[in-house]
Amino acid sequence: MGGGRKRGRTQRRHFKQGRDNVWKHNPQRPPADDGEGGAAEGREGNPSWQPFATENPAFEDYYKAQQIIPEEEWDDFMNMLRKPLPATFRINASCQFYQDICSQLENDFRKSLETEVSDEQKEDAIRPLPWYPGNLAWHLNFSRMQLRRNQALEGFHEFLKRENEVGNITRQEAVSMVPPLFLNVQPDHHILDMCAAPGSKTFQLLEMIHQSTKPGMLPNALVVANDVDVQRCNLLIHQTKRMCTANLIVTNHEAQNFPGCNLAKFSSETCTDESKPQRLEFDRVLCDVPCSGDGTVRKAPDMWRKWNAGMGNGLHRLQVEIAMRGIGLLKVGGRMVYSTCSMNPVENEAVVAEILRRCGGSIELLDVSNELPELVRRPGLSTWKVRDRGSWFGTHEDVPRYRKNVISPSMFPSGKGTMDSHVAVGSVEVNTDVIDADMKDSTNMKLSPVNENQEAELIKGEHSISKDRAEKLEKGLGSDKVPHKENTVQQQGVDDGNVMDEQQNGDVDNETSNDKGSEEAKVFVNEAGNDQAGPRDRSRKPQGQGRWRGVDPVIFFKDEATIRSIVSFYGIKDTFPLEGHLVTRNPDASHVKRIYYVSKSVQEVLELNVKVGERLKITSLGLKIFERQSSKDGSPCTFRLSSEGLPLLLPYITKQILYASAIDFQHLLQYRTIKFPDFVDAKFGEEASALLPGCCVVVLREGHQNIDSIAMDPSAIAIVCWKGKTNLCVMVSPLDGKELLERICLRYGLKVPKADDVKPTMKIDGSDEQPDLSTEAEAVDPEAVPESKASDMEIADAKEVE
Repeated sequence: MGGGRKRGRTQRRHFKQGRDNVWKHNPQRPPADDGEGGAAEGREGNPSWQPFATENPAFEDYYKAQQIIPEEEWDDFMNMLRKPLPATFRINASCQFYQDICSQLENDFRKSLETEVSDEQKEDAIRPLPWYPGNLAWHLNFSRMQLRRNQALEGFHEFLKRENEVGNITRQEAVSMVPPLFLNVQPDHHILDMCAAPGSKTFQLLEMIHQSTKPGMLPNALVVANDVDVQRCNLLIHQTKRMCTANLIVTNHEAQNFPGCNLAKFSSETCTDESKPQRLEFDRVLCDVPCSGDGTVRKAPDMWRKWNAGMGNGLHRLQVEIAMRGIGLLKVGGRMVYSTCSMNPVENEAVVAEILRRCGGSIELLDVSNELPELVRRPGLSTWKVRDRGSWFGTHEDVPRYRKNVISPSMFPSGKGTMDSHVAVGSVEVNTDVIDADMKDSTNMKLSPVNENQEAELIKGEHSISKDRAEKLEKGLGSDKVPHKENTVQQQGVDDGNVMDEQQNGDVDNETSNDKGSEEAKVFVNEAGNDQAGPRDRSRKPQGQGRWRGVDPVIFFKDEATIRSIVSFYGIKDTFPLEGHLVTRNPDASHVKRIYYVSKSVQEVLELNVKVGERLKITSLGLKIFERQSSKDGSPCTFRLSSEGLPLLLPYITKQILYASAIDFQHLLQYRTIKFPDFVDAKFGEEASALLPGCCVVVLREGHQNIDSIAMDPSAIAIVCWKGKTNLCVMVSPLDGKELLERICLRYGLKVPKADDVKPTMKIDGSDEQPDLSTEAEAVDPEAVPESKASDMEIADAKEVE
């Protein structure tokens, strides 16, 4: 449920993907690039093309000196870094066709792909990652480039793309899957993903909380996914919408300033209901911070060229600030995982050591060496040095005075800058797979409350140093780069208009350098909404107006007449909780186009957020469950069911529901519109004709003995349709319809139709207008779009299917 509108002038930032940087060319002979690596193909006929250099003496010298790898393994380590990164993906265990996909991988693709591996290679073409629970994650012995270019792999590549788009699998690097696993998520946990975009880890967390959920039930857990960049939030929303969850809130804040929602601090009201949350805090926090990203050289070889030692130094303070804020939001007894995709101890061990020092005995470093026992890992470093402008420093005292505000004491092992300091990390293992992608993780347990005043004072001190430095550099640098964040793609920059109504603040995002001649990382001032001020000193706005400029408020939908109409038309049972669970982004109930459903955990956070003055800037939440639908057929209900919300609502629907045979279900998906007399099962056609005009549900009855219990079966397959005067029309996106059609045919031994036999989306009433049957993909607020006749899909009788 998107809630952000694009306003003002936007600045485009270019994030280069690894595949675009694998080859370089002579600037005197620029080739054409087809956008899919076609330029790389031209290297055979163009002698100016050559492999991208995978060497950087400064990189090798730096990490040799830090001793991240034993000397005898160094050559093997560097050889591995120069090899392409194999493709990996993860199966969504909460998806309906989880077992079918596992079977297809084991029995079909695993065998057929073996012939594509050369005799020299002794590894399997495709295999499960041994350390990932349940064989849910798979490793391919092919790079992403090979998948795109090898004709023999075309079928498997198309399978991966299709299943990824519908949410059955997620294409994600193996090492990126590690941090969520160490969170040890439980079904009732509240989880914060502090720097969530692009969203693969957030999706993984959602899989975990939904994995054991029964049909028609929602987990008690909650995931809050946050990112500082509005456009990256859009990417995050697009990624997570495939999960179709009511347990997710997407927010847009600086992670180091993530707002505290504490009734005692930010509300003058006295809350007598102790069963309601009094403050927003989390059982688990994933602190996957912005970093230099030098552990991603296998997927982004341009990192070899860009790397310098100042990149990690420039991000250290921001990383500490974000980690400290994560600790401040963690419940006592909670667990936080700190992770980067960097190998630099200044970004990893030094940050962990600093938060341990600041928090005293309030937190402890957990030994998780017994978890994921098959994962290859190494102990964290206990000693390291800091390099600045070509010089090495073992203590902060050695740093020149004019650099002491740049190189802080916290970058050194003890945080005090003495050579005789105690071991910072000790023998506790900081989990890292240095071969695959070098993401480093550290797991912390909170033992007692952190002194919030001390935390605020520490962060304030760091901000004053960072801001002063940023203001000086901003005048001379004008940099428009951003710190590395995993899986970044080309997209637009921050919307200049998305700032808080009352106040603006120049906080600092530390910066990586693109200048080979300087090891110092550049920084820039990013003006974003500041949520430091509480609502005590301002009058609370009515709910319909909202606090955040450019973001529509979250409104609890309470139009009783509309709700009664929906409940009556679909025969929704009283056991399905609606009160307090329906929300929208439009304060005018008569113009609401979409209604979203939120879980009880999300509902409680929303209620708390209202009480504290809407401190959370919510860009998206909820599961789309009902959508306004105008009709020439005169349907008594103005809202149709949403495909995304159908699995949740199905067990509670008693009207407007049909049960089809496998062949009729197949024909519906294949032809999309069928007249009542044309169904193979004549009785089914009669039952369809007898329904009230408007939205209905068709359930596949194949494989079920008792129709009354189908809806409660996790394997039940159902689709949303529209009952017109003479026919039944499928209201499923073409992509989802094609995927479902193939699954049905494979499961029940039906012939899979050729692509030419699958009809496109039907046209409406003889016009050129086509219905928008796709799942909601907009990250921009749908309610912000003006009402128009074209935006309201009108469904009449479709043309006769040939």
